[in-house]
Amino acid sequence: MENVVGFVEAAVKQLVNEPDEVNVEVVNDRHGKIIKVMVSPNDVGRIIGKDGRVITNLRTMANAVASKSRVKAVVKVQTED
Repeated sequence: MENVVGFVEAAVKQLVNEPDEVNVEVVNDRHGKIIKVMVSPNDVGRIIGKDGRVITNLRTMANAVASKSRVKAVVKVQTED
């Protein structure tokens, strides 16, 4: 699972303008692992992308990395509510 978290963190840091603000944490769920990505409020749009394309591709790649460890991983972007 460390592979997936490391991959997601490295990929997100490459996408944002403020890489020091990136925080990634793992939460256990009954369906698998949830990887929560928290970024600066200014960078949320860069992670989601136009029509959600960036986050969709990030989720696809994270699932490919997780499948090697036979783990189901879900990537979620944490926004301020």
